[in-house]
Amino acid sequence: MDVKKFTPLAFLASLGAGGVAVMPFVLMQYTLDHGAGLITRSQLWAMDLTSYQVVYYYLLEFVMILFTFIHFILTIIFTVRLVRWMRSDSFPTLIKDPLRNTGILAPLISFLMSMNVMIGPLRYFLPVLSGNFAALFLPAMIFWSLFFLLVMFTEIRLLEISFKNGFDITKINFGWLLHPFLLGMLTVVGTGIAAMSSNYTIATTAAFMSLISGSMGIFLLLVKMVILFKSHFQSAGLPEKHFLPSFLIVIPNITLYAISGFRLGHFLENNLGFELGAYFYFVVGLSFAFEIWYMLFGFSLLVDYFRNNHFKEFYVTQWGLICPLVAFAVLGSFAYKVVFTNMVLYGVLVVSMLLTILVYFELLSKHIKCSRSDHATLSCAV
Repeated sequence: MDVKKFTPLAFLASLGAGGVAVMPFVLMQYTLDHGAGLITRSQLWAMDLTSYQVVYYYLLEFVMILFTFIHFILTIIFTVRLVRWMRSDSFPTLIKDPLRNTGILAPLISFLMSMNVMIGPLRYFLPVLSGNFAALFLPAMIFWSLFFLLVMFTEIRLLEISFKNGFDITKINFGWLLHPFLLGMLTVVGTGIAAMSSNYTIATTAAFMSLISGSMGIFLLLVKMVILFKSHFQSAGLPEKHFLPSFLIVIPNITLYAISGFRLGHFLENNLGFELGAYFYFVVGLSFAFEIWYMLFGFSLLVDYFRNNHFKEFYVTQWGLICPLVAFAVLGSFAYKVVFTNMVLYGVLVVSMLLTILVYFELLSKHIKCSRSDHATLSCAV
C-alpha cells in the first residue's frame, strides 16, 4: 500500500503476531511445575517428558519462534511506513478527528507488545537474557519510563482534542476502546517490572507509575463502555460491518487489567509483606468468568458477519479479531493455575490457540493479497 493508503491500524497485525508468540509461553508458564520465576527452555527439557509431550512442546516452541519472527518483521515494515505516513497530510487530518484518531494508538500498543515478547519468548530461548535477567530491569525501567511519558502525553492530547473539537457521539464504535487498551498494555508491562524486580526502588517506582496509567485506563474503560452501550441501544441494529470485529476488544482490555492486578498483588507480597491469598483468585477468576460470557455474546453478534462478509472481504479492522482470542487464552492460562486446574480448560486453551493461529494466517493472506492488488475474488478496503 502507498503512503496515502497506509493506516496505523495495520499495526494490529504485528500486535496480533506478538500476542500469538506469547500464548505458548504463558501456557507453559502457568501449566507446568518448573519452580520459581519465569520458565526457560533449559527448565522445560530437564523435565521427564513422554515422546508425545516432546512433540507437543516442540510445536509450541515452533509457534513462539515463528510468530516472534513475524512480529518483529511486521513491526519494522510498518514502522518505516508509519514514519513516511506521518510526514504526509493524512497524519494531522487523522489526529484532529476524534472519531478516527484512536488509530494512532495501535503502533504504541504494538511497540509495548515487543517488550512482552522480549520478556517471554526471547528470554525463554536465549540464555544470555534468562541468565542475566535481574540486570535487565534497570534498562527496561528506563525504556518503559520514556514510553510511559509518550503514552500519557498522547492520551491526554487526544482527550483534549475530543473535548475541544467535539464530535457526534452516535457515530462512535468499540474501536474507541483502544485508549484503555493502550493504557492497559502500558500498565501490564509496568506491573511486570514491579512484580519481578528485586530492586526495591525500581519495583516501587514502577508500581506507582502503573497505578497512574492503570487508574486512567480503568476510568476510561468504564466511561467509554457505558457511552458505547448507551449509544448502541439508541441506534437501530448493529453498526457497519467494518466496525463489528471491534465488539470483542473488551476482552483484551479485561485481560490486561486483570493481569496488572495479579502482578501488582505479587509486588505487594514481595516488597511490602502483604498476604493476599484469595485476592488472586478473585481478580483472575472474576475476570475470566466475565470473558467467557462476553466472548459467547460477542460471537453471537458476529454470526451473520462471518456468514456473509468476513471470508469475502478484507479491511484492516478485521485484525481486531486476533487480540480477543489471544487475550482469552492468556487469561485462561492464569485461571488454570490460580482458579482451577482442569484438563477441559487446558483443552479449551489449546483449541483457542489453534483457532487464533488459523485466523491469523487467514487474515495475513488476505492482507498480502490486498497489498499486492492481487484480489480479483476479494473485496479490499483500508
